[in-house]
Amino acid sequence: MLEKIEGVVIRTRDYGETHKIVTLFTREKGKIGVMARGAKKPKSRTASVTQPFIHGMYLIQIGSGLGSMSQGEMISSLRGVREDIVNTAYASYIAELTDKLIEEKQPDPFLYEQFLQTLQWMSEGKDPNILTMMYELKMFKKAGFAPIVDQCVNCGGTDGPFSFSMDEGGLLCYRCKQRDPGAYGLPDPLPKLLRLFLHMDAKRLGQISMKEQNKKLLRQIMDEYYDRYGGYFIKSKKFLNQLDLFS
Repeated sequence: MLEKIEGVVIRTRDYGETHKIVTLFTREKGKIGVMARGAKKPKSRTASVTQPFIHGMYLIQIGSGLGSMSQGEMISSLRGVREDIVNTAYASYIAELTDKLIEEKQPDPFLYEQFLQTLQWMSEGKDPNILTMMYELKMFKKAGFAPIVDQCVNCGGTDGPFSFSMDEGGLLCYRCKQRDPGAYGLPDPLPKLLRLFLHMDAKRLGQISMKEQNKKLLRQIMDEYYDRYGGYFIKSKKFLNQLDLFS
């Protein structure tokens, strides 16, 4: 039976000379893989709607295995993501992270909305680094390895100053810092921002500004934390790191 499904293209790969296998992150069905027959042909009706980061409405036949795409209608091209190399790099990273960390056919409308809104904010010029860290923390929570950022991971205290411990997996208050002498000391706004990033709906995001040194520290913590607990190699991260070196 054909179903009309809203989704965003997060990955494509060629299949034969004219077909594509497309991975969609969808509102109704979660992550699904579909065959788009003839999508590599320039005049194909599905060529334009099976490009990475296209947000569309798709007519799909879903079975026990790979689904089949009959047609699609673009809702948004997210041009500001697709035509900016920095935004493309960040979008590629969160798309690959999503692909690696969520199971197929497990709907999560909230996470889908966070993913879509993150891309939309990027397209509208908001800071892709901050947006990515917000989405990463929600993705870590979904995958079951989010850091403890609401309180001290050891004593449960909520009084700062705090440090971030890789070994302990979250915040340590000043009384418990001795448990990890190598923990990162956090300037005053960062513990609050970590809580905000983890819990706040991306749709409610206003203007968040961070000192460049704080942004770099938080980015370093996020990267090291994922390397310690994430488990999957994210290929697109290499390109992001190269962009950071270039800048």
